[in-house]
Amino acid sequence: MTAALRRDLAILSEWIKPGSRVLDLGCGDGKLLAHLAEQRQTHGYGIEIDVGKVAKCIEAGVNVIQGDIDEGLRDFEDNSFDYVLLTQTLQALQRPDDVIDDILRVGRTAIVTFPNFGHWRVRMALALGRMPMTRSLPATWYDTPNIHLCTVADFEALCAERGWRIERRRLLNSQHLEGTSIRLLPNLFSEIAIYLLQQGSVSRKAG
Repeated sequence: MTAALRRDLAILSEWIKPGSRVLDLGCGDGKLLAHLAEQRQTHGYGIEIDVGKVAKCIEAGVNVIQGDIDEGLRDFEDNSFDYVLLTQTLQALQRPDDVIDDILRVGRTAIVTFPNFGHWRVRMALALGRMPMTRSLPATWYDTPNIHLCTVADFEALCAERGWRIERRRLLNSQHLEGTSIRLLPNLFSEIAIYLLQQGSVSRKAG
């Protein structure tokens, strides 16, 4: 039996229909793909750049390809997968907008998660003249992989600009919980954002 997932990963796994074809970009040690295979009977592949994590995927029996997401998904045909996942990796990409475009070519549905740079703790740190360090952004400014941080408002504006339809959205705090404050002021109080996207021109926010 696979280990229990973090709450944000558990939420997105519930959005995936049983028997689906799944591609996980930046799949790490393959824990999410292994969980989906066991609990949702999915057929999955992962892409991971770190050699050590690739080895862990292989040990766990997860299909994995060593590769760099920033180089694109040109080896995959259109609509090769039902879902393409990009969890907590968006902010580390050279051109996250181009990657999502490619994701929605390769997959019928994209699930994207990222830390919200609009959270009040981030704003407070910046107001005090320091780069923020929070539970969802734990690295120091000189030792972080993040190069394109965004807020919930930024991301939704990009979706509207590119014609990506927001089918579902969940916004959480650092304990992966929801609450009234997040529902009232999502860009100020959410720390972790989870979006399910499809191609289309109308965005709809949902839980």
